[in-house]
Amino acid sequence: MQYLNLGRSGLKVSRLCFGMMSYGDPRWRPWILDSDRARPIIRRAVELGINFFDTADMYSNGESEVLTGKLLLETARRENLVIATKVFMPTGDGPNERGLSRVHIMAAVDASLKRLGTDYIDLYQIHRFDPGTPMEETLDALNGVVKSGKARYLGASTMRAWQFCKLLSTADSHGWHRFISMQNHYNLIYREEEREMIPLCQAEGVGVVPYSPLARGFLAGNRSRDGEGITVRAKNDKRASEFYAGESDNRIYEVVAALAKERDMSTAQMSLAWLLNRPGVVAPVIGSTNIGHLEEAVTSMDMQFAAVELQCLDEVYSPRAELAIVRAGETAGGSVGNGTV
Repeated sequence: MQYLNLGRSGLKVSRLCFGMMSYGDPRWRPWILDSDRARPIIRRAVELGINFFDTADMYSNGESEVLTGKLLLETARRENLVIATKVFMPTGDGPNERGLSRVHIMAAVDASLKRLGTDYIDLYQIHRFDPGTPMEETLDALNGVVKSGKARYLGASTMRAWQFCKLLSTADSHGWHRFISMQNHYNLIYREEEREMIPLCQAEGVGVVPYSPLARGFLAGNRSRDGEGITVRAKNDKRASEFYAGESDNRIYEVVAALAKERDMSTAQMSLAWLLNRPGVVAPVIGSTNIGHLEEAVTSMDMQFAAVELQCLDEVYSPRAELAIVRAGETAGGSVGNGTV
């Protein structure tokens, strides 16, 4: 396993981050794995050297955090783990049980610590930008979380570059702890983050931790050309068809498939390897629910691309509209409680 510092911090993380959204309570989503089915996969991830695990307080309505803490702490020593979770999404029906207000952050971090069964969170991330709360209130509260020892570092996820820029600038102007990572939506199908967000992160020393590296499985071939789901998740993931299913997406997949065939590798390996080679990217978040797929992902770290291969992938990409998921924070935590991540 390879390890890199996360942003300008001294925190070293594995080059693959293991996403825990698919682990928790199957009643939340049909493809979710329970504790017994998850245990051997998590154990194998640790054996392969993965030390970076990402969850959120809203995944499986909190059960993902419970399972994450339980399985990791029975598999590895706490000091050898980097546990990340998130705050923002609704965790109840009350108006103060969502967003990035001081009251919600302080309540949410304590609840996450209890569910995870740990004294501290390595990376505490804001799941979205909250326009309904003053930045100073959010950042001061997060600074307090770090100063109290409840979290070691701060991260952010899914917002516009100008919003993230203002958050960083405001934190700096007050001498508050700043974000060391950005977990954004970035893959071969959706490359709009290359325009502003990723250059901003590089300039500011923020590590990029992209989620959905396989485009919700699209780049692994989980859908037919007409968009019909093949796997359990693809058949039940309604948002995936909104994100990926257009003709331009199919063309990209076909180029990836052709390049992968020449290398005698899978489209998933090819797509993940491409992301691992992108500027600024520290650790893509993989959501493997299969040991074989997990082991295959690890092999992607050593692949290098020829200039002609990169040219083929660049030429087939066309600019696309911003995904609705990027705008989700504009509801200030209101209508985003539908499980969209």
